Amino acid sequence: MNEKIIAILSEVKEDPSLVQTLQPTSDIVNDAGLDSLQMINFMLAIEDEFDIQIDFDTFDYDHLSSIEIFSAFLRVSKAAQPQT
Repeated sequence: MNEKIIAILSEVKEDPSLVQTLQPTSDIVNDAGLDSLQMINFMLAIEDEFDIQIDFDTFDYDHLSSIEIFSAFLRVSKAAQPQT
């Protein structure tokens, strides 16, 4: 999941070098350098890629402090969603 998140960040930023430079411990906002519009596009791409609907009532900015923390949040969120 971490690799796919990194690939999506690279795509949203239109910066292929991020695939090589970002690590699971990288901060999504600061290390990837997302602006507000890119953040929206990133979240939409994540929802599409992982077939998940992010619950922003439970989402916290701290979930973006690293790719691995965000990945863990997504796994828990997906597991909590009703199966369709």
